[in-house]
Amino acid sequence: MSGIAQPTTLLHICCGPCALEPVQRLREQGHQVAGLFFNPNIHGVQEYFLRRDAALRAADELDFPLVCLDTEYAPRRFFQVIHGQEDRRCPACYRLRLERTFAYAREHGLQNVSTTLLYSIYQDRDTLLALGRELEEQTGIPFPDHDFRPGWQAGIDLSKRLGLYRQSYCGCLYSEVDRQLRKLNRLTSPSLPPNLTRPGAAGAVVPGAG
Repeated sequence: MSGIAQPTTLLHICCGPCALEPVQRLREQGHQVAGLFFNPNIHGVQEYFLRRDAALRAADELDFPLVCLDTEYAPRRFFQVIHGQEDRRCPACYRLRLERTFAYAREHGLQNVSTTLLYSIYQDRDTLLALGRELEEQTGIPFPDHDFRPGWQAGIDLSKRLGLYRQSYCGCLYSEVDRQLRKLNRLTSPSLPPNLTRPGAAGAVVPGAG
């Protein structure tokens, strides 16, 4: 594991902007930090490269080692894991990524595990902590109860100053579909004039049609 000399915490990193505050807070608490970029949930490949590059830039700016498990970027695995629970997919997605992070920490003798998902105000903190405690019991590797959320706005501000790529959806196909559907719903008129019906409906009147 080149470039990493016995770091205290292996930090799972979902993206560059979300890494900034956690790395700084961990260092303030006396932790050395190494990052692990493992996110097979990201849809699609171009988006993966954008987030990967932003994570590498964050690592360069804050001077911490980052390992990208690019050979393990396998969206098919993500879809297999969440199959049948697409509407409640987040816990399965957390597990997929954290299990790999704990395994990597065990393989390389790293002392603690955490994740930048604990920085996001949009993620399920209780589920993440419960999963972390479960994996801690299985592996013997501590998963400290970090709360990086108070630095939410500071992280946003710093990522903008650094010019890091900031994504507009969580990462998976379903979160992107949800985002686009919300946009479409905002663009869709809630009502039509009384002499018209929805396009495609029986008896629809299309202005200007012969």
